[in-house]
Amino acid sequence: MTTTISPKEETEQGFEHVQDAADELGHLANLHEHKVSPIQALRKRPLAAAWALYAIFTCLLVSFENQASGMVLSIPEFRKDFGREYAGNYVLDADWQSAFSGGPIASSVIGTFGAGYFADKIGRKPLLIGAIIVSFAAVAMEFVATTNALFFGGKFVNGFVTGIILSVSVTYVGEVTPLALRGIFTCLNALMMTIGPLTSAIIINYTGDYSSRWAYRAVFCSQFGFAAIAAIFVPFMPESPIWLISVDKDDKAVNALRRLGYRDHADLTLRMSQIRTTLNEAKAEVAGATYVDCFRRSNLRRTIISVMPLAIQALSGVYFIASYGTYYMQLAGYGTSESFKLQIAQHGCAMAGNICSWYLIDRVGRRPLMFWGTMSITIILLITASLAAEGSHGAIKGSVAFIVMYNFFYNISIGATAYTLLCEVATSRLRVKTISIGVALQYLIYLVWAFVIPYIFNPDKANLGAKTAYIFGAFGLLSLVYLWFYQPETAGRSFEELDELFMKGISVRDFGKFKTDAELKGEQAEEITQKTVD
Repeated sequence: MTTTISPKEETEQGFEHVQDAADELGHLANLHEHKVSPIQALRKRPLAAAWALYAIFTCLLVSFENQASGMVLSIPEFRKDFGREYAGNYVLDADWQSAFSGGPIASSVIGTFGAGYFADKIGRKPLLIGAIIVSFAAVAMEFVATTNALFFGGKFVNGFVTGIILSVSVTYVGEVTPLALRGIFTCLNALMMTIGPLTSAIIINYTGDYSSRWAYRAVFCSQFGFAAIAAIFVPFMPESPIWLISVDKDDKAVNALRRLGYRDHADLTLRMSQIRTTLNEAKAEVAGATYVDCFRRSNLRRTIISVMPLAIQALSGVYFIASYGTYYMQLAGYGTSESFKLQIAQHGCAMAGNICSWYLIDRVGRRPLMFWGTMSITIILLITASLAAEGSHGAIKGSVAFIVMYNFFYNISIGATAYTLLCEVATSRLRVKTISIGVALQYLIYLVWAFVIPYIFNPDKANLGAKTAYIFGAFGLLSLVYLWFYQPETAGRSFEELDELFMKGISVRDFGKFKTDAELKGEQAEEITQKTVD
């Protein structure tokens, strides 16, 4: 008996065959990615690497702005112009210290949540263009300010901008960087967080003793240069192909991939298939692409794992060290010039630590690097606080030495790896929103510190000084418990494999060694391809 197939069934079967073929290509592309070394990926995809580096560069605008308000507190002329006299010196009122630090952080939270929404609506590139344009106006307000109110206004607007830039740039880097380079390049985001403060510290070292407004205006003036470089290149930046495919703009995605270096037809086809396969398989867990979806089903676990390392950064004392380290050195008896030189040493250690993380991030793995690094900085914080509590001249000098040392161990571990986890763990359809949640959570924690630390640290308030590090040491101990029991190893995993691992609920201990269906299907597809060739 002959079975008649209707035209509709024939069409559906044809579609299924096409879909199966596309999935095979996607799995094959996933397998090929694992066989490429970082050097090979750099040689094969120089344009993708270059545009990822450009997106990383825009984070300089974030790091420079975030640290500038804390650093200018160490400039006597700034405290004279914006503060009041106290015990023979000038101090900035704790209320204004909190406002200058907390206001921009609050606006950053608004900016990062806005970025999560609009980046999925209009794309990564248009949002970045708008943020860079607004940054010029915000920096101008800070530069010309002669009152606390105007200076605060400039910092508040710039905080909104930095929230957008950080969310978009981290997302973009994760979406265009080849797998072999993803760990290294996401660590480079953290490097920008050290270059900005280092540049600021060098400028302050030369201008901080000026007896005019240029003692601190020079710092804000240099921000125009970073923004100008970013503005020159942003019009030519390719849009994220993952976003374009997610909104059914395949033709534009093809053009974007070509501009990212996928010129060969076979490479282009494989990459398009890989992106489609990853997005299609994610639909099983993600009905939409809203903030609420970040907390549904397996995505709840993914969101926690994505954002917690960034929260640990904020809880581990980096805000205190970065914003008050130089000020504490001056209170400890170091002169302005000496404290600025020590500040440069701090940021030099931070850069050295980050550079070391490039080598370790894929070889040692994310989980061990975070755990042992967090343990190291927790010990350093507790020693720093204990030395400050002892109070002798030698102990105070020792606490300053440990503050400098902190920067190396922080940036070789949680300071670098947090950005890697932030962009790679989230599913593709929710990446920018998950990143926005992570950045917003970190900024909210910073907001608490911005308002609290001036009252517990300053000599005219609780006067804890470096003993404040006891608080962050305690949070470090709690962070170690989380990292040991909840943080899985994600090194070397493609986005498709991570989707599968989380959907299957693989445990922390088995996460790094589990053989995924994506890997098996890739191997099968390669065997079929090889037989066809033979």
